Amino acid sequence: MISKVVVKAPCSTANLGPGFDVFGLALDAYYDTVTLSKGGKGIRIQSFDSIPLSVDNNTAGIVIKQMAKKFKKDGIIVKIKKGVPVGFGLGSSAASAAAAALGFNSLFNLRLDSNTLVKYAGMGEKASAGSIHYDNAAASLLGGFVVVTTDPLNVLHLIPPKDLVLCIAIPMIPVPPKKTQLSRSVLPSKVKISATVRNISNAAAIVVGILKKDSVLIGNSIKDEIVEPARQHLIPGFAKVKKNALQAGALGVTISGAGPAVIAFATSKSNSKKICKAMEKGFASAKTECHTVICKPSKGATVI
Repeated sequence: MISKVVVKAPCSTANLGPGFDVFGLALDAYYDTVTLSKGGKGIRIQSFDSIPLSVDNNTAGIVIKQMAKKFKKDGIIVKIKKGVPVGFGLGSSAASAAAAALGFNSLFNLRLDSNTLVKYAGMGEKASAGSIHYDNAAASLLGGFVVVTTDPLNVLHLIPPKDLVLCIAIPMIPVPPKKTQLSRSVLPSKVKISATVRNISNAAAIVVGILKKDSVLIGNSIKDEIVEPARQHLIPGFAKVKKNALQAGALGVTISGAGPAVIAFATSKSNSKKICKAMEKGFASAKTECHTVICKPSKGATVI
């Protein structure tokens, strides 16, 4: 009888430009670790990190609460070690939620299918985003590239090309409370048909690029005419960061999720260090320091 499980879940980037609330990509850059143990009564959250410890305000806690109610389980201790930077558009809340869902499934040997696990992991996003979203959670849980369809929920999972490389620039700026809600509040209520058509065509091209293992096609299709223009003012120096990265050889550049991290798409043949330096200079032009990291797509959450 298993009494404890430890799960590691990766960070992720959502949207990938035109795939708003639909696309997600797991990244081998940062990881959250969640340990679930049987013991006592109720659900207890433990962590040395600066995160909410109340069950209803913690992403992993919400997931465990919902699953415990559904499957009639009690007495669970949840220990969370944050490795994913919080509030920068890298799926920090989703990583903890994905790890919690997989951990609960393993701890009680439920053998749930991937769509059901994603459904529970997505519930955890309520704690940080104020509403349920599945893109980051699905990517963190399953790994690779995901396309999320809803009504009913269905996650299409694809393996990205091996030569795809991502350069992430994380600006060192204060993250406002309810950042995701703020970034969603600036989105337009109406969009032009022409912009919608171009976004759909680029989104379709990204999926084809994934299927054909064509990193150049993927990178060249990272173009968003709807969400990025509405959000870029929230990121100091974004226009310069993007321009610099493209001039340094990046194939495509966009906001990672709700930001403020910026992600550049490249291949193993690209000069990734040069792209990162260019992004750093872009933020510096706005008197903003940033941390850069080079990574590749990641596998999903795993029991370790």
